Amino acid sequence: MIHRRITVLGSTGSVGCSTLDLMDQIESAGAGTFEVIALTGGANIARLVEQARRWKPQIAVTADPARLEALRDGLAGTGVAVAAGEAAIIEAATWPVDWIMAAIVGAAGLRSAWAAASTGGTLALANKESLVCCGPALIHRVKQSGGRLIPVDSEHSAIHQVFPHDAPEQVAKLVLTASGGPFRTLPREALGAITPEQAVAHPNWSMGAKISVDSATMANKGLETIEAAYLFDMPAERIEVVVHPESIIHSMVEYIDGSTLAQMGPPDMKTPIAFALGWPDRIAWQAPRLDLARLGQLTFEAPDEARFPALKLARQALEAGGVAPIVFNAANEVAALAFLDRRLGFLNIAAVVADTLSRVTGPGAVSSSNDACDAALEVDAQARRTAELILQGIAAAA
Repeated sequence: MIHRRITVLGSTGSVGCSTLDLMDQIESAGAGTFEVIALTGGANIARLVEQARRWKPQIAVTADPARLEALRDGLAGTGVAVAAGEAAIIEAATWPVDWIMAAIVGAAGLRSAWAAASTGGTLALANKESLVCCGPALIHRVKQSGGRLIPVDSEHSAIHQVFPHDAPEQVAKLVLTASGGPFRTLPREALGAITPEQAVAHPNWSMGAKISVDSATMANKGLETIEAAYLFDMPAERIEVVVHPESIIHSMVEYIDGSTLAQMGPPDMKTPIAFALGWPDRIAWQAPRLDLARLGQLTFEAPDEARFPALKLARQALEAGGVAPIVFNAANEVAALAFLDRRLGFLNIAAVVADTLSRVTGPGAVSSSNDACDAALEVDAQARRTAELILQGIAAAA
């Protein structure tokens, strides 16, 4: 039986909710106990209140100061302290715990993940932007603190589980699998009419809106390629992406002797969360089981980078190095959210990213020093301003 003192950053989002639901299942099964120290959320105060009443953390924090009173009212009489704003979230991230889930979506989660990396606990990282923006520095920070970083993305969790951490020279390449999203077989000429509702309807995974759009454009697989390069110290040319519509094989490691090891399972985010939560052990929970006979077959195909140019743009950013991955991430986030707000067409998401990459070069590589987070966020802000100007130009020309 495991016991963990836990903080969940982004508890009201998709991954945060899955984490707390999983913890509930584990406790109900008698397989572990959890002491929640801090929960942080965004605008969904009702959900944060419900979670805090269930888990009774020492503190509950909302990112929105305007919602502090609502949070305070909802938790009156519970003994749970309340706070609001980015500074309060960062402070909560530094409280000493065994295990921290970093699940705040987007660059907004970077500062809190950076703070959590200094605690010496296990950092379960679901915020891909933290790695894309300052991966080497973040990994170094975790190691310096005596902690451990466990990736929660299903693809990187899969690689982590079959990667020879004590003998990385035995690896020939990494293979990231991609579902291909909801538009894998749609003719390119039809992509221009895609709506946000269609883009967030992922065929296999239940995810937040922005991440679902990234899956539809395959920008997520581009971001994951950058993450994998940093996490496993692997050059871009030794990281391959293959489309696997069934989402059963979550990624693979090919060894120098020709062997390939794959991690498999039904598409359920609770599985990689459970792996991170139990590490270095495994937790018995009511996980969905893989029935290969019922599944029948697995299929694979090469990604079509002409139809989904974001994947190629991300690889180019990784190869360019320096601040290019930060610019890619920032521009993609701005463009994806503009699409969700109906300010930008689906096909123009990658165009905005490409244009931003051509305009923002930055001062060079972000260092691995303690100011790496601030430096990355400065580049991020510059890239966002540029992407917004590009959006204004597209709107003016329409």
